[in-house]
Amino acid sequence: MGASEARGGMIQAAASVGRPPVTLSTMAPTQTPVPMTHAMCPCGGPPVLRYTECCGRYHQGDSQGQAPTPEALMRSRYSAFVLNLTDYLLATWHHSTRPATLQPEPGLKWLGLEVRRHHLLDDTQGVVEFVARSKVLGKAHRHHEISRFVKEQGRWFYVDGDQ
Repeated sequence: MGASEARGGMIQAAASVGRPPVTLSTMAPTQTPVPMTHAMCPCGGPPVLRYTECCGRYHQGDSQGQAPTPEALMRSRYSAFVLNLTDYLLATWHHSTRPATLQPEPGLKWLGLEVRRHHLLDDTQGVVEFVARSKVLGKAHRHHEISRFVKEQGRWFYVDGDQ
């Protein structure tokens, strides 16, 4: 999820012109997720796993920022939206399209993620099609996107998406 959410009103993003890169090592302490040891992962990934076994390992710890596939990065980004981990979202967003800041939509509640398809185009490019459901102030929304990812220096990054 990314640039298209900013256009769709799910989040507010500011342009990133001349800003230094955001890295996972610069994440603010307030961005550390609340331990969800026994909670199911918000991404609902198959098989259904606990947060710490699924997206939580990419949000913090030894595997931080190291999602092994575009689908895993997409799922971890969805979970980061649910948990309001804006620094993680910025750090996993490719520098060429990353906004300077992200501001969650007031009253936004994420309801679920469906990954419809995913595939690698080659060793450094991938595509993930998904639908994320949410509610804002009681009104239901569906965000359908075909997202593009690139791999640079061994890490996957979200680039952009088409709705």
